[in-house]
Amino acid sequence: MTDTSTPPSAESSAEVEEAVGASGSTSAADPASASSSDSGSAAGSSAAGASAAGSSAAGSSAAGSSAAGSSEAKKSESVASDGDLFRQSEIAADYVEGLLDILDYDGDIDELVSAGRPMVEVVGGRLQPLVGQRGATLEALQELTRLAIFRATGSPSRLLLDIGGYRAARRKELAAVARNAVEKVKEHGDAVRLEPMSAFERKCVHDVVNAIPGVQSESEGVEPNRRIVVRAAD
Repeated sequence: MTDTSTPPSAESSAEVEEAVGASGSTSAADPASASSSDSGSAAGSSAAGASAAGSSAAGSSAAGSSAAGSSEAKKSESVASDGDLFRQSEIAADYVEGLLDILDYDGDIDELVSAGRPMVEVVGGRLQPLVGQRGATLEALQELTRLAIFRATGSPSRLLLDIGGYRAARRKELAAVARNAVEKVKEHGDAVRLEPMSAFERKCVHDVVNAIPGVQSESEGVEPNRRIVVRAAD
């Protein structure tokens, strides 16, 4: 009973900046000063050249070590990221469980990570009030749960919350809406504007339309009246 839809989104990784060559810039200046000297130019230039070569070799070695360290740091960051995502789903599950206790609702809670996104699914009877009209209450609860994760971790979350299988059922409905819009575009050639939708609903439509050749979709407007326009591909 897991929801496998993703916006997914990816989370951007931290950029690692490397500063190399302080010794290299110093050694580069040495030959110039040696060449401008009036006395001992041959010996001075030779010594400066040797010093520059040594500094360059040391700089290359340091750069190689730094690059290797950076690669390993990124690898461990990626591994840690999966653990962080699951930790987010656990925090969300605890928050939702507490909310259900306060509201006196019963439901089984599953937490997981799918396609790089933390997810929580609540399954049980008598959960419709927590979904609301067209999922409005569900969307509000999802935002509250994301805030709970942010308070606990200090990081924003792309958690996806589903209650009573609403999102899975809604995804099927929106797939039919998207295919119907595509048929109208192909038959008449005119763009079709759909009703305003939530971000989750718009992604469901985009996924279906983008998988069909000859048509394209884009979002227009601002929340809460942002909608999708389906038109023939350019």
